Amino acid sequence: MFLSIFEIFKIGIGPSSSHTMGPMTAAQRFLDTLRNGRSQWPGSGAPASIKVILYGSLAWTGKGHATDRAVVLGLAGFSPETIDPAEVEILEKQINRTKTLELNGLPPLKFNPEQDVIFEFNEELPGHANGMVIEAFDAAEKLHFQETYYSIGGGFVVTALELERLKKNPESETDGPPISGPKPYPFSSAQQMLEMGKASKKTIAEMKRANELTAITSKEFDANVWQIWTVMDNCIQRGLNSEGILPGGLNVKRRAAQIKKQLDDEHGNNMKMPHTVNDWVSVYAMAVNEENAAGGQVVTAPTNGAAGVIPATIKYYRTHCPGSSDEGIRTFLLTASAVGGIIKHNASISGAEVGCQGEVGSAAAMAAAGLCAALGGSNEQIENAAEIALEHHLGLTCDPAKGLVQVPCIERNGLGAIKAVSAASLALRGDGDHFMPLDNCIKAMRQTGEEMNTKYKETSLGGLAVNLPEC
Repeated sequence: MFLSIFEIFKIGIGPSSSHTMGPMTAAQRFLDTLRNGRSQWPGSGAPASIKVILYGSLAWTGKGHATDRAVVLGLAGFSPETIDPAEVEILEKQINRTKTLELNGLPPLKFNPEQDVIFEFNEELPGHANGMVIEAFDAAEKLHFQETYYSIGGGFVVTALELERLKKNPESETDGPPISGPKPYPFSSAQQMLEMGKASKKTIAEMKRANELTAITSKEFDANVWQIWTVMDNCIQRGLNSEGILPGGLNVKRRAAQIKKQLDDEHGNNMKMPHTVNDWVSVYAMAVNEENAAGGQVVTAPTNGAAGVIPATIKYYRTHCPGSSDEGIRTFLLTASAVGGIIKHNASISGAEVGCQGEVGSAAAMAAAGLCAALGGSNEQIENAAEIALEHHLGLTCDPAKGLVQVPCIERNGLGAIKAVSAASLALRGDGDHFMPLDNCIKAMRQTGEEMNTKYKETSLGGLAVNLPEC
């Protein structure tokens, strides 16, 4: 099993990796298939129109997560990594006016966003809670091509056939081009990771780096890893300096800038309390998730809904921990991605599949492992830190109010980061020997998610989402 650090940490846009980035990517893949002429129903003519049907969680919380808008942008040729916000509004207005997609390599395609993006609330697709079908028709309205896609969390997208293959062979690639070359340390569980580390006398970060360098040069790898942190840090800074009301209709006020000002004032007046460091950790995370809620550029870590936990914990390390370094940040990200890959491989990082324990819980485990590694923890202490953080998120539901990634998501990231710091600290005070292995905790998370009622898995049909204040 191998998931690259660049698959776990993707640069994209808010508010959701599974509901925004995934559908946008699926739309792009569909267009590529049409361009390549790889699939076509017998007897049909050239593609002339497109229709998109959203199922399950993509339907129930699609409006709040801007899924319909993401589909339009994907069909317009945008990708999460390269989208230019300055071009988006102009192109959206053009499509809404002309009801036509003008794309390189394809004939004009009729597409009315208001009619041709359909929310199917009464039916789910069998493969995953986040399912969608995209259809192309010829000029006679005969089906030209149809594909089913599943957005399986963290921006990962697979077709129905790819998902079937993945379930039969979990070691296969999840999406995108295959990662070339055999890996020197192909661990697929925490136990294997520890055993390989002990045999090789290497840290988790060193093993992860060795795996990555089978497909990329050291110079390219370091530059790309640093780009991940740069985007994360820039997101924190934007969030700490932005005010106003978040979009979507809940009228949630941005709070990060105000809280930072209070913290700065207290520091200047020597009013700092010992527990204030928790407020710094929280405000870093809240800054990221306010940016995510506003549709800004973020890094999936491992999802958009949990995008604030890891950046906040790294920012805490860099600004509050004596002896922190840039190399420590690289160690942090490598270690965190190793743990994230194990969790995704053996359970899920999708809120629609296992609830928020799979999003903020996984992010907290990754952050705890990363911080523990950056602070010099042993492999055993790192595994312990991840287990502590994940263990205390088990059962966490995903019940966003109005389907928006705002309440309780923004504050939840702050608390996830605080738990990550505490878990790393507790692990560092031990010798790595502990009762519950991380692998068992991951298994418990998967089982809990399987048994969790659907209304608590990113459908906004239960929990906080149906217990809103009366206004």
